[in-house]
Amino acid sequence: MSFWNGKQIVIGIGGGIAAYKSLEVIRRLREAGAMVVPVPTPAGLRFVTELTLQSLAGGPVHGELMQPRQPGEMDHIRLAREADLVIIAPATADLMARMAAGQADDLLTALLLARRGPTLAAPAMNPAMWSHPATQRNVARLREDGVRMIGPESGALACGESGEGRMAEPAAILEAARRALTPPILAGRRFLITAGPTREELDPVRFLTNHSSGKMGWETALAALRAGAEVDLVHGPVALPPPPGARLLPVTTAGEMHATALKAWLEPRDGRECDAAILTAAVADYRPAQRQPEKIKKEHEEPEMHLTLTQNPDILAELSARANGRQVVCGFAAETGNALERGREKLARKGCDLLAINDVTAPGCGFGSATNIVTLIGRDGWQESWPLLPKEEVAERLIRALHALLGQRHQT
Repeated sequence: MSFWNGKQIVIGIGGGIAAYKSLEVIRRLREAGAMVVPVPTPAGLRFVTELTLQSLAGGPVHGELMQPRQPGEMDHIRLAREADLVIIAPATADLMARMAAGQADDLLTALLLARRGPTLAAPAMNPAMWSHPATQRNVARLREDGVRMIGPESGALACGESGEGRMAEPAAILEAARRALTPPILAGRRFLITAGPTREELDPVRFLTNHSSGKMGWETALAALRAGAEVDLVHGPVALPPPPGARLLPVTTAGEMHATALKAWLEPRDGRECDAAILTAAVADYRPAQRQPEKIKKEHEEPEMHLTLTQNPDILAELSARANGRQVVCGFAAETGNALERGREKLARKGCDLLAINDVTAPGCGFGSATNIVTLIGRDGWQESWPLLPKEEVAERLIRALHALLGQRHQT
């Protein structure tokens, strides 16, 4: 089931050119299963029409404070209480000033004054307006009042200028909205996550690698971030957009991943040690014993080429051995037959706390797929098998399992 199914989201639309992006936010939320209620300001309706909003939202547009949709009702009170989340996009300088002052001179600001649940604002304005002390005072006040902010971003603006003030893109707004609605069960925790493949060079143009896309690690990082964790993401070469908020540590070879992951695991950052490591990366077990400085030429009189490989360091085993008793280590085992039996052997050999096992030859699984079938096992014999699920949901279940185990560790 989609995270957004059944959730009611109010989209407040201020009077700025960035209002056109709110249409994409509405479309994406509706496609994900949310119920969307547009509440534009009078100025907002000068940039996007009521008919357009109604068509995309699949329901009525609420815009008049003194003309409720149902006789005898007060829309600003009802919508403030019924909404799971209120998103203000765009949040113009004028709208944020009125919000900070507690004004209620239209339906949207009256709704916000009556609001007690989560609210997310996406500021959008000229860079000079954004940097003005008055705007910054208003933003600080809104943050103190509990309003979350997403953006603004730097870039070209409709006025022809460039700088900080551009409204966040719809995908970033939806991710921030999801985090606003996710219980922060990992607040104060620091996670180390590895993802993607590694590459082991043969020569300047060839390398050994695997089919890993990094998607499972990316979804795991997103799930941890949504739950409030600080995330160090050590990743090999991938073609995925960065998870917002993660500390990205790109590497290429298994040796580089080993050194980078070990450093993050052992060294506190801002006084905070890693609480858990989730190693989803598909790390090369071997590398060429010698990298050729020039391209290896094909020798026609020799139909075979022989490579000498040497073993790479074992990241999962080393992190497990160096855990301090409070830390939790979870590995991944991508198998191709007798997956559970081989997984149990790997768990014992590596010494980790948890191991997520999946058979990459099973239908709907494998590298690059959007789904996975996972059996999670623990050192004490605990086992939980999950059916075919989107990798996003696999990641969420994994995060809940680590949260529970961390809770047990810190109680003893």
